Amino acid sequence: MISFASVGVESMAIYKKDLSPDPFKQFIKWYTDVHDLGVFEYDAMTLATATLSGRPSCRTVLLKSVTDGFIFHTNYESRKGIELAKNPQAAAVFYWKEVGRQVRIEGRVTKISREESAAYFARRPRESQIGAVASFQDRPLSSREELEEAFVRVSSRYEDQEVPIPNYWGGYSLIPECFEFWEAREHRLHDRFEYTKSSNGWVIQRLSP
Repeated sequence: MISFASVGVESMAIYKKDLSPDPFKQFIKWYTDVHDLGVFEYDAMTLATATLSGRPSCRTVLLKSVTDGFIFHTNYESRKGIELAKNPQAAAVFYWKEVGRQVRIEGRVTKISREESAAYFARRPRESQIGAVASFQDRPLSSREELEEAFVRVSSRYEDQEVPIPNYWGGYSLIPECFEFWEAREHRLHDRFEYTKSSNGWVIQRLSP
């Protein structure tokens, strides 16, 4: 038994019978656990993309919802946006150190509808909306002041008005073709279970740690 005293969790070995046959339901269960325990940035998702030649890059984004895919939002003209436009495949990792759990996902990525993106953008804090308009993500800046001045200009432009969603900003859905659920065990004999998609649903396989 491993005790995670900081959040009051006691972790026992996992067996196949303990898992939901649906990986989405299994993910929601673990995700709800860390949310309810107050784990810091429980929604942080490390997202890896790659160029057509296979050169990878990764960064952390925030998961906003789960439907038939994992929804996140960003600048379409950022490095990840450019890579996804040419190679719409990605991998993601959630790592919750406080409870000794990790979930990996691999799959294809599609843009969500413009209406869905606009609806989410309208719910964002006004300062975040202004920041999305003012920042051309991944482009070089001459100084911090250049960014702050752009923020002030956009704030003035839309004073007493709604901030419209930029045409270069919106949401993506990572649609899984593979999941892996990992939980820490003593002596590094960790529990790992892989879900892979088949014509008959999801196949669950225990993996060696």
